[in-house]
Amino acid sequence: MCSLRLRPHPAAAPLSTVAEVVEWFGAMQAQDLASGMWSLGVRLPGSTHADVHAALERREALRTWPMRGTIHLVPAREARWMLELTGVRALAGAARRREFLGLSEADADRAVDVLGQALAGGGRLTRTECVAALTSAGIDGAGQRGYHLLWYASQRGVTCIAPNVGTEQTFALLDEWAPGQRQLDRDEALATLALRYFRSHGPTSRQDFAGWTGLTATDAKRAIAAAGDELATVRLDGVEAVLPAPLLDAPRATVDDVLTLPGFDEYLLGYKDRALMVDPAHKQAIIPGGNGVFQATVVLGGRVVGTWKRSLAKTRVTLAVAPLVDLDAVRRKQVEQALGRYADFLALPPRVTWSR
Repeated sequence: MCSLRLRPHPAAAPLSTVAEVVEWFGAMQAQDLASGMWSLGVRLPGSTHADVHAALERREALRTWPMRGTIHLVPAREARWMLELTGVRALAGAARRREFLGLSEADADRAVDVLGQALAGGGRLTRTECVAALTSAGIDGAGQRGYHLLWYASQRGVTCIAPNVGTEQTFALLDEWAPGQRQLDRDEALATLALRYFRSHGPTSRQDFAGWTGLTATDAKRAIAAAGDELATVRLDGVEAVLPAPLLDAPRATVDDVLTLPGFDEYLLGYKDRALMVDPAHKQAIIPGGNGVFQATVVLGGRVVGTWKRSLAKTRVTLAVAPLVDLDAVRRKQVEQALGRYADFLALPPRVTWSR
């Protein structure tokens, strides 16, 4: 089960492109871009950061705010129906945020028009340039106002986040960056989202699906029903859980590999109960203070056994490991090899240190 959340289930074909990985998940949290890039890289053996960036430039996926007010990677031509399905609740709650920021609904709608005009014709602007365009139009984009207005334009389906230029976020018009948006009716959209969530995160509960998507409990139940025979229900420790139907007859395999996952990886996100992957005694080390900021993790055989941090320099990357359990010399070597894969992804030589 834990292995399923890292890679396609045994009944699925291997994934070999950014587009395939993102579509398999449905959406991958990418609020922190570096984490999002490695979430893709770790699932595409042999790929580099430059490879993943080039795939995003080819529009194999894009970043936007489809659910929970959080940036995700989504299939490029499926962003609009996802925004329409799951983003509506975030938009409904935007009025309170605008009031706090001193913005009116008219300000927000005008900002959408200004950004639409500034980006029209295939334009692509950095976040700084977008805020400058708002300011030139007489809209106060200082502080968090600019970020909120950029979010609002993307939440409305007008703009999307394009790949970075250097270290700066860029924006483009959604319909120009990813034309030919796929259109789904509501039940088809619900079914598609449910199937993708449970095949990449399951088996897990309907409540976790609702929490991950931001859908109401009623819509979550409707989504699972709409997926029909493609999903099945089982009981795990007395709790009802949903999984892809092909897994019921799939062969079982022992998972004994070592992976070094980024913070905010989907392996740990999207669940209320993470006991299958994390010893409750280690929760504080992985989510310090319970503030929603996930540390990068070392995963052995599906269980989190440590955390790690990176420190980048021009000539190397230093990777500091903090084990949560005793790891012998063989396991430590496996961890260092997994971190070496991350260093290769960055095209930098690694230096690994251990806290104990």
